[in-house]
Amino acid sequence: MKKHKSHVSGTKDFIDINNVHRSFLEKAFALTDELKRHPHTPLLKGKTLAMIFSKTSTRTRVSFEAGMTQLGGHGIFIDARTSQLGKGETVADTARTLSRFCDCIMARLYSHKDMIELAKEASIPVINGLTDLLHPCQAMADLYTIDEKLERLRGVELAYVGDANNNVCHSLMQLSTKLGVNMRVGCPRDYAPDKKIYNLSLKNAKVTGSSIRLFTDPVKAVEGADVVYTDTWVSMGQEKEAKQRLDDLKPYQVNRKLMKKAKPFALFMHCLPAYRGNEMTADVIDGPSSVVFDQAENRLHTQKAIMALLVNREGALRAMEHR
Repeated sequence: MKKHKSHVSGTKDFIDINNVHRSFLEKAFALTDELKRHPHTPLLKGKTLAMIFSKTSTRTRVSFEAGMTQLGGHGIFIDARTSQLGKGETVADTARTLSRFCDCIMARLYSHKDMIELAKEASIPVINGLTDLLHPCQAMADLYTIDEKLERLRGVELAYVGDANNNVCHSLMQLSTKLGVNMRVGCPRDYAPDKKIYNLSLKNAKVTGSSIRLFTDPVKAVEGADVVYTDTWVSMGQEKEAKQRLDDLKPYQVNRKLMKKAKPFALFMHCLPAYRGNEMTADVIDGPSSVVFDQAENRLHTQKAIMALLVNREGALRAMEHR
């Protein structure tokens, strides 16, 4: 079966932001603007998205399924645990089969290795809806939200505080340094980001003139920041480590005292689900600085743009001409 041709700047899949050309990212944001103004634009009329879930989900499933509907297409939910994939069928065979039925695959998996194999074996575009290593769709929604609120990205100071060895922080580092955002990461030494991803992000920063810095002191990480970001301290699959993680990360809680170290009108961000009293206090996430539900909404809009550019590049580019 013939492989699906690469589309924008050689991009067939959306798996790892470090492997996505900056021009694709910029086009995705421009198309997001258009699709947010005109949500029911039938760029994927008659197209089908296969959605594979090994991990439970609220925002990922609903935003992709609703997004395909608004684009005129259809999303099919596949629970990996109750499908043949969960009964021993290989990732490669699943990829090849779905390529005969559908126009695009979105997968939310534990293993990043499985995601890479899925994309390699599929002849249709594959979108990373989350792995234990990366969460590129979340990062796209996050930076789109920052641009929307602050009307700029270049030179923005983004502080991420808490467990930095996680998929959200990794993708934020990649995207921030590709688009000129300065990122500070505040975390305990044992919760530092993946070294390979950090080093690749440093290389990106040299190209764009941005910076990425690591701190063990949360106050130093947050001082003067335009945006303060945190994530849950206990992700799926880490439940046995919960007590230790809560103890280790308690000094990194985002509360009003820590928020005061940032700029006076700094934004607070969280990818959700959130656990009030742990990684942040209720008065922060429910307060005036919080944009968490704008972030959540923007998952829908940015993911629609990504799908449209991967599956129907020409139609997507024509839609952008209306801007």
